[in-house]
Amino acid sequence: MNDTHSKVVAYILWIFGFMGAHRFYYGRPISGTIYFFTLGLFLIGWFVDLFLIPSMDRAADANYASGTTSYNLAWILLTFLGVFGLHRFYLGKWLTGILYLLTGGLFLLGVIYDYWTLNQQINDKNSALFSLR
Repeated sequence: MNDTHSKVVAYILWIFGFMGAHRFYYGRPISGTIYFFTLGLFLIGWFVDLFLIPSMDRAADANYASGTTSYNLAWILLTFLGVFGLHRFYLGKWLTGILYLLTGGLFLLGVIYDYWTLNQQINDKNSALFSLR
């Protein structure tokens, strides 16, 4: 079975769910952004998501390729240390990692971009490694 995302990580991010962190983690950037601007749909959506996380986990596992790059580690690095670019270093993107380190995650705009695209960046990297085998 393809197990790309962790429910444990999702529930940790759910604690910050009123900011949409768990929704971004599961590849739902539009609803993540809505949660960010509405405090988790006025905390009601945030509470409902407590019960929706297992289905979001199954959907993410079906949509993203597993491989040597861990979605969980990359998301933890982005969420808690994104302004320092550590997730970029982890993905092997040294130039942008250094740029993030020197500019506070490109003045936070790069961090926001990565919230929208990190799952696809990891998926592309894992898929490329898989196709080389």
